[in-house]
Parts: sequence; structure tokens; C-alpha cells
Amino acid sequence: MNEEEDVLDEQEDKELFEHHRIVVDKGQGLIRIDKYLTNHIENAVRNRVQHSVENGNVLVNDKPVKSNYKVKPYDVITVVFAHPPREIELIPENIPIKIVYEDDDLIIINKDAGIVVHPGYGNYKGTLVNALVYHFQNLPTPTSSYSESSDSKHSPSVMRPGLVHRLDKDTTGIMVVAKTEIAMTRLAKDFFDRNMDRKYVALVWGDFKEEEGTVTGNIGRHLKDRKKMDVFPPDSEFGKHAVTHYKVLERFGYVTLIECKLETGRTHQIRAHMQHIGHSLFNDNTYGGDRILKGTTFAKYKQFVDNCFDLLPRQALHAKSLGFIHPITGNELYFDSELPDDMLSVIKKWRGYSASNSLEEE
Repeated sequence: MNEEEDVLDEQEDKELFEHHRIVVDKGQGLIRIDKYLTNHIENAVRNRVQHSVENGNVLVNDKPVKSNYKVKPYDVITVVFAHPPREIELIPENIPIKIVYEDDDLIIINKDAGIVVHPGYGNYKGTLVNALVYHFQNLPTPTSSYSESSDSKHSPSVMRPGLVHRLDKDTTGIMVVAKTEIAMTRLAKDFFDRNMDRKYVALVWGDFKEEEGTVTGNIGRHLKDRKKMDVFPPDSEFGKHAVTHYKVLERFGYVTLIECKLETGRTHQIRAHMQHIGHSLFNDNTYGGDRILKGTTFAKYKQFVDNCFDLLPRQALHAKSLGFIHPITGNELYFDSELPDDMLSVIKKWRGYSASNSLEEE
């Protein structure tokens, strides 16, 4: 593996929240859990630990505890932090973003294709995070005094927008971003506990025998190509547990429009799972969908598919809806979005192609 691949591997594998599991040593003396975790987790300031404890994100032997809980030998501690430590300076950039909803605690974005969500190797500018930092610093409420060690639970996190999930660069659709530390912590826990209702729409190669189904298989870094993910058996030592439910929305013969509902949120989950079952996403150049996988050998058909690729120069995947409980008010929220124009154009072309072929067969 070369240096670039190594950095990519480290950057892309990092979750937008941290999960720690610690078994306390047999010789450990009694000590407050917030102090213990501050000493045992790298870059964990005490204020951050206490926020996680208050929001039920720290469990001892599978039960939530308070900050004054005294750690004992052999305790099993699990922790979910809202985000990993910030490693680079975030530069505000005036990049247009589509805001679907916003309040004091969170913001809902309808992400366009072609924009990277967060800075990483080779993408330190021009990301959604850079755009959000600019947006947050221009809010009417003053935000410049915020820092991670601030005592205010509702201070907007200007220096690090609260990403708790992400979309691939060329995937469009609905995202939620927290604006406060407490909202970020609670949303991160909801994602980790799979309490989010996320639905995607994808155009994939091939036809399905069934109307709906489930793909279960660990997803981890490909053993030979480190820039993509692969699917491993559920009991494998490789990858992390991943489950994708799908159902057919519309059949076009050689391609199918499906809805995917995620139980887990792994990197490239839908793209990798669909390739695994022989239904790569249409025009997904990472997972083999950017060539003709189903259909005829006629030159006219090849030209038709190439025209579709030109209309949709990316994988045909859209995060259509997101439902969750508001982290502060407790209200149920649900956001839905229309398919983007590029996907709609290609779906329309396939619908017409499928209909004309059906008429010819009759």
C-alpha cells in the first residue's frame, strides 16, 4: 500500500463519532468515571466526557451511569463520542448550500452531487463543512466564543459543524448536521443505536426476481484495492456488520429503480452491497456500474446507455428521506426530497426505452 492509499484508508475509515470499549484493569482503584475516561482516552477533555455521560452515551456493564460513578476493577465501559478530534483547521467558504430546515439545534441540508462532505486527504477546501462553517459564523446569534471546553451546552459549534453521518461526494440528498454540542452528542447516539429512519433511491443494473429483500454482510476496506469497500461474511474477522433492506419501485428490464433502507451506516454500504448481489449502481465507476452489465449487443443500445451516462455522470444514488427524534424538543421530524434532475432525466429515458421495447415484443 502506498502512502496516499494509507492516508485515504485512515481518513475514510474514521467514523464521524467515536466508539470505545474499555475493560477496567483488575488493579484499578476507585476513581470517578469522568476522570478515568479523561485519562484513558486520547484527546478526551473532561467537559466532553461529562457531556457524553449526561446524555446516556457512557455505559458501565450495559447500564448508563452518572459522572460521579466510581470505576471498579473488571467494569466494562462503552463510550460514544459525537465526533473524533479535529485535526485540521476549518476555513469558512461562501459555498451555496440548500437548506431544507434550520433551528437553534440542527440544520437539514439537501446535498448536491460533486461536493465532498468533510475535509480529508486531497480535499481540504470546498467541502460541505467549509460551507457550514461560513454559514454558522454569519448567523445572527454570536458564535465566536464557542470552544469544546465551553460550559454552554447550546453554544453553536462554529469551528466544527456537528457531522454525525455523511454522504459520498457524488451522492445527493438529505443530511442532518448538529449546531450544538448536546444535539451532536444525542444525534450521534441515535445513529449509533440505529434509531434513524433513512431511505435512499438507487437505479441499479439488472432485474430482481423478488419485490424486496435484505443484504447482510460485513463491509470493510477491500483487501487489494484500498480505495473501495468489499463485503465479507457476517462471521468474518474483516469489516463491520452491515444490513441493507431494499424493495423494487419500478422495473425497466435491464435496470431497476429501488428503495434502500439502512439499518447500519457503513462507508459505501449501498454501493458495495448492491455490487455484492450482482446489481451494481448505474454508472458507479468504483463498483463496476459504469459499463453495460445487462442488455443487448446492438450499437443503438450502447449509444442509448452512453447517453444516459452523459446525463448522469455519477452513481445513481439519492438520500431521499430522513426521519428522527429532535435531540432537544423530542418532536418527531421527517424530511423528504425530490430526486435530482440528472436522475429524473435518466429514469425517464429508461422508462421510455422499456415501454418501447415492450410494445415491440407485443
